[in-house]
Amino acid sequence: MATLGSLLAVNAQRHPDRPALIFEGAEVTERSYVELDREVNQYANALLSLGVSKGDRVAVLSPNSDRFVLAIYGAFKIGAIVTPFNPRSTARELAYLLEDSGAAVLLFADATAAAVRGLAGLEAPAGGAAMPAEAAAAPAAQLLALDGADGFPDFHALAATMPSDAPRVDVSEDDDCMIIYTSGTTGQPKGALFDHHRLLWVGNGMAALGVSSFDRNLHVAPMYHCAELVLFVLSGFSMGTTHVVLPAFEPAAVLDALERHRISVFLGVPTMYQLMLTVPGIEQRDLSSWRLGFFGAAPMPATAVEKLVATLPSVGFMQLCGPTEGGPSGIYSTPEEVAARPDATGRWSTVNCEVRLVNEAGEDVAVGVTGEIILRGEAIMKGYWNKPEATAEAIRDGWLHTGDLAVRDADGFITVVDRLKDMIITGGRNVYSVEVENALAGHPAVQDVAIVSREHDTFGETIVAVVTLAPGAAATLEGLREHGAEYLADYKLPRELVFRDIPRNASGKILKHVLRSEIREAAAAL
Repeated sequence: MATLGSLLAVNAQRHPDRPALIFEGAEVTERSYVELDREVNQYANALLSLGVSKGDRVAVLSPNSDRFVLAIYGAFKIGAIVTPFNPRSTARELAYLLEDSGAAVLLFADATAAAVRGLAGLEAPAGGAAMPAEAAAAPAAQLLALDGADGFPDFHALAATMPSDAPRVDVSEDDDCMIIYTSGTTGQPKGALFDHHRLLWVGNGMAALGVSSFDRNLHVAPMYHCAELVLFVLSGFSMGTTHVVLPAFEPAAVLDALERHRISVFLGVPTMYQLMLTVPGIEQRDLSSWRLGFFGAAPMPATAVEKLVATLPSVGFMQLCGPTEGGPSGIYSTPEEVAARPDATGRWSTVNCEVRLVNEAGEDVAVGVTGEIILRGEAIMKGYWNKPEATAEAIRDGWLHTGDLAVRDADGFITVVDRLKDMIITGGRNVYSVEVENALAGHPAVQDVAIVSREHDTFGETIVAVVTLAPGAAATLEGLREHGAEYLADYKLPRELVFRDIPRNASGKILKHVLRSEIREAAAAL
């Protein structure tokens, strides 16, 4: 049976000299498929030499890099379970993730060394007590540097001494291979568990959307995150595409790479595309090789989608929407549908997935009625790692309950209107924060906006607009309400206004629990 590691080896045989991985770090490095497969085998054998076994968790903490790819595929080859972590994690967050996953080793990049060193200063609770959410303890995992951080064993140097033959470990399609932690937009992250079968099915879905082995894929979105990692990194290496990796996002550098490497496939979160559109002369760039531009992970205002399509008419833009727990599978819109309905989130379920919109009783809702998106398919997670109660709540009768609220129109277009936990009830009426955000996003002074609520003695909840102003711009609550009144009923308009930068996670999702907490604490202090 096929696995993620075995397909890398197959592609090394099928087209050994094809460029597999180009990394534009301090120095540009390039590996063919046969070179990449041999080096991955060295990483795999290095893990075995350290006592890592099939089923052990291998945590990886790194910005986008070639060694991130080597580390995860080295783990796949020995049947270990990869657990990629956010490279911006603090020591305390790392301690929680290591404790929760039970990782045997942590392979980390030098850029994250400060947080790793901070682990040593964390003390375990006395008497063997359970670790509370606000506390953390130093982990038992081996800490190994991917690029020579001072004071830690150099894992990359160790791997260079290892044989490049494939390790003799029997790995099957049904073996667990990855724990991907949720973004934690509503609190402490949970680990979604997948086997090779589920993640290979995601690759089948990407092929159905038009990605082929002849494509050249640019990776700029964080590779530890489910969308970039599964949809484009893993699926691409399984197909045999060429991968170009940038260490970080910078708008002009992305456009340079799209031109220089003749990129054909690119995923960007909405914020990336909006910043790329501000680069002077974007219309004059030679982007003739770029044929598919994917976006998703967070809502993009219809006005931004329209500008993107108008500025780059030769690119077929496709919208994807699916949760980490879904693999991510879910819904999508074709380029023609994106252009025709920039306000919608998707129209079709991915090829390996069924989608329904249901009410609280689990019954399908009618056209035009808001319901929760639930999913069923080959790529849905096995469950949350070591959290059976949370798994039972999320997966019921084989259906994954996403917590996303959406409405389907008569033409079949589905539009996500809010997270179930983010819906605001004011004066007994439901207000969907995404709808309000989209209305205010078109105000010329607004660079970014989030809608949250705080408690109100009379109405239950009152609506608060959190706004990041465009450079040199100014705005008032009255002005924003006047602008929003063109699109929304009065009860949906904000009653309070806060100016600040909008906190977002790596996929661009707004961390609303952070904003709600700050706003409610500020109100309590008055």
